[in-house]
Amino acid sequence: MNKEKITKAGEIAKQVKEYIKPLIVKDTPLLEIAEKIENKIIELRGNPAFPTNLGINEIVAHYTPSHDDKTLAHGLLKIDFGVHIDGWIADTAFSIDLENSEENKKLIEASEKSLENAIKIVKEKIVASEIGKVVQETIESYGFSSIINLSGHEMKQHELHAGITIPNFDDKKNVQLDKGVYAIEPFATTGGGRVRDGKPSGIYILIDSKNVRSPIAREVLQYITEEYQTLPFCSRWLVNKFGTRALLGLNQLQTNGNLHHFEQLIESSGAKVSQAEHTIIIEKGSVTVTTR
Repeated sequence: MNKEKITKAGEIAKQVKEYIKPLIVKDTPLLEIAEKIENKIIELRGNPAFPTNLGINEIVAHYTPSHDDKTLAHGLLKIDFGVHIDGWIADTAFSIDLENSEENKKLIEASEKSLENAIKIVKEKIVASEIGKVVQETIESYGFSSIINLSGHEMKQHELHAGITIPNFDDKKNVQLDKGVYAIEPFATTGGGRVRDGKPSGIYILIDSKNVRSPIAREVLQYITEEYQTLPFCSRWLVNKFGTRALLGLNQLQTNGNLHHFEQLIESSGAKVSQAEHTIIIEKGSVTVTTR
């Protein structure tokens, strides 16, 4: 574990949050928000660890704007982004109410407070389900549901979701958190507390670097392998690099079994969702929150 690089990634994430929050107002194009976040990360000498996720209302995760996206920010907006330095990751998320809605504000408070309460109890060897229990009880104290089929996660170099998961409810499992890097990621909803798959997201991850016949697919594959390795990326980034012919290459790579294409995640009943997230480093005798 490279604490220096993980901490630096967290510092960049904090600066990006401070920069972007005042710029997110109702009817700002989501594409503009995503590009400002990702460009700021690069300006601060980091790299985006995954495409910026911008989920409105019931869209919980895996929505990143396409290269020609016209969607405008509104409702309850979740902003989830990551920074990496040489594959060492800081993952963070926050929510903004763009409707001056008391319910939205209360949902945001519920996810933020559950994250705060969870971090307070974290220590080496803590059982992950204890964190989930605190998240669930806090969110339910606000009258909302915790989303139980999404979780926090361990992170390793070039691995956004590695090994251990941190549930957002008491799953009764006896999984301990050893020394390492973790993201704690509660979601609060007015709905039943589950997500389902939605439309394709335009977010991909490389799962096999086997050869492909098409020249454009080969060119795109080489770039993905060198630039992203095993971290997620999106069609928008590749269109920016290769033009729209990249979309053909991506389709061919998916058909060939090189890529996994993530689907959007939607609250099952169509209810609104808030999100909060921080990255922590657990060491012997200490816990560091890198993104706060």
